[in-house]
Amino acid sequence: MNKIIKLLSCLILIPCFFFTLLTPSFAEAELVDRIVAIVNDDVITFSDLNREGAALFRQITRQAPPEQVERALLQAREEMLGNLIDKLIVEQRARKIGLSVSDGEVDAAVERIITRNNVPREKFLAQLALMETTEKQYREHIRSQMLQERLVEYEIRSRVVVSEERMKEYYERQYAEKTREESYHILQMGFSWQDDSPEAKAGARQRAETVREQAIAGQDFRTLARQHSDLPSAVDGGDIGVFARDEMNAAMQRSILALQPGQISPIEETPAGYQFFKLLSDRGDASLQGSYESVKEEIRKRLYEEDLNNQFKKWVKELRDEAYIKKML
Repeated sequence: MNKIIKLLSCLILIPCFFFTLLTPSFAEAELVDRIVAIVNDDVITFSDLNREGAALFRQITRQAPPEQVERALLQAREEMLGNLIDKLIVEQRARKIGLSVSDGEVDAAVERIITRNNVPREKFLAQLALMETTEKQYREHIRSQMLQERLVEYEIRSRVVVSEERMKEYYERQYAEKTREESYHILQMGFSWQDDSPEAKAGARQRAETVREQAIAGQDFRTLARQHSDLPSAVDGGDIGVFARDEMNAAMQRSILALQPGQISPIEETPAGYQFFKLLSDRGDASLQGSYESVKEEIRKRLYEEDLNNQFKKWVKELRDEAYIKKML
């Protein structure tokens, strides 16, 4: 069962401001559709739930021991239903205060993504197909993401203030205390495949190469990680913290020790996908690890994003407490 818990902890989406790309695609045809939750005046159906969690449910079915599949799927459905309820509550709040995202705005956002990836539209759609996502589903994800960003701007952003005192405390705790040891501050992105087919692996490799090229070209690594990485660290902008040399496995050492601060590693293949790293700083460079000013903005961004996520979760909980919610799963 520990193996199942570990699998679920890596795959189940946690509600927060920075949502990563979902890959829904199927509904179980043999099951009759029914309502699984009522949220104020809206409902969530069983087909909604299966469509949203399709990739996760398939992976559990393939990887869980046969005697544990049913229990693992039930747990995953419960977690996914909670995510859908939170998403619906947020959409209801947007409608109430008159916020919306037009089709034209979604069109423009998708075109910007295609342009930024520097691929023809046909190839972009083919990549979506490899991820088992339709263009309509992808557009709805973009619409939902844009709507949440507007809500955060309207409702939450003014609540977040990172003081100078707090940044200095973080520096003393996370940076200055570790300057005497050889250690490395690392960002990471990972791109997994849904199955072991050559097509799925090729799609994951293509995504990794495209996003790595964007990072090398100067786009913000943290933003790209939140938008594209399949790893749990995506919610933190790919930041996996500070590692001593002996805390890194052989593959990570091979990537990290060859880098200078600011550089991005080549793509490494893992048993589950592809990954690459960015080295923010190492403790062998006194100019980087000895100065508060040199890492001040990096600390500010990290603490700001952490507070923003926490405020978003708190805000969603407040909306939940005020809502009428009835689960029938």
